[in-house]
Amino acid sequence: MRPARLSVVTAVATLAALTAVTGCAEKADSKDKANGGPIRVTAKDDACEVSTKEFKAGHVELAIENKGSKVTEVYLFFPDGRIVAERENIGPGLKQKLTAEVKPGEYEIACKPGMKGDGIRQKVTVTGDSKAVAKRSPELDAAVAAYRTYVQQQADETMPKATAFAAAVEKGDIEAAKKLYADSRLGWERTEPVAESFGDIDPKVDVREDGLEQGQKWTGWHRLEKALWQDKKIGAEEKALAEQLVTDLTDWQKRVGTAEITPTSMANGAKELLDEVATGKVTGEEEAYSHTDLIDFKGNVEGAQKAYELLKPVASKNDPALTKELDTQFAALNTLLDKYRKDKTSYEFTSYEKVGKDQRKELSDAVNALAEPLSKLAAAVAK
Repeated sequence: MRPARLSVVTAVATLAALTAVTGCAEKADSKDKANGGPIRVTAKDDACEVSTKEFKAGHVELAIENKGSKVTEVYLFFPDGRIVAERENIGPGLKQKLTAEVKPGEYEIACKPGMKGDGIRQKVTVTGDSKAVAKRSPELDAAVAAYRTYVQQQADETMPKATAFAAAVEKGDIEAAKKLYADSRLGWERTEPVAESFGDIDPKVDVREDGLEQGQKWTGWHRLEKALWQDKKIGAEEKALAEQLVTDLTDWQKRVGTAEITPTSMANGAKELLDEVATGKVTGEEEAYSHTDLIDFKGNVEGAQKAYELLKPVASKNDPALTKELDTQFAALNTLLDKYRKDKTSYEFTSYEKVGKDQRKELSDAVNALAEPLSKLAAAVAK
């Protein structure tokens, strides 16, 4: 999960981003209007400027620049608050590009300086005929179908694990609950961008204490993690929260099949998973009490690699150099992670509190080496 989580209302908004910084400029270049070039988005601490408020349906590229002093996020939301696409952790002075597939309709773009709150928002209009949206090749249709099956499978496989974890909590069996905790999260970690796209579920099940909005009740996995490892006690409140966790995850399981999935959202989601690793797992902030960060880390990498492998047949035709680099960097990161793994068939990893500063930097460098080419995958499949 992101370092800064939002309230249900806020998350519904944030989780809907075309990974484009948004704006408020009234005039647009003719090239932008004709989608002849990228839509320029400039993020500032107090503004979110976009070079046009109207653009054509299809594959859209946003050229994002953060001119503010804070790390920012950019989102494009559907009218109902679901995320079309997003780009997180854009540092001050940095530029990024994001490619997404959008249909005609009314949308909202949001920049989030400091990565909290509802963000600075602006309404935008996507014009054209829905039939004019870029037609996919049979290979890309197959990739989307296979990924949809994978996401549903991960949700289905999570439920018995989460139910077993909750049952241990409800019985007051702290040691049993500890053993079941990390494994109950794997399916979620592999497919987190899809889960987050609904907006209202993630803040209920995966929010960290440092990501709570004012007035938000802390629920979900990490609230129970704190009870098990730090407080070392299970009371009536924790038992009720365990039951609620299963209820919320059941909602996710039922809804995941309705998620909006496109080739570019798969590619952008893979990049988001690497961002999750960089901002939470490598730093040790995600599992602050259990120190099971490396298991989450592996889940994020596996989910990103699954999306990539499904898109690779098309990406390799459009940009063979990119897929060669991605193959190399995925292999390198997996090899490095395996150093902390009991064996290649298990998910028993070294406690992250035993991973030293130099080792964490090595992991961080490997994540960054993969994240950079992975950010180009959406553009490669959209060619």
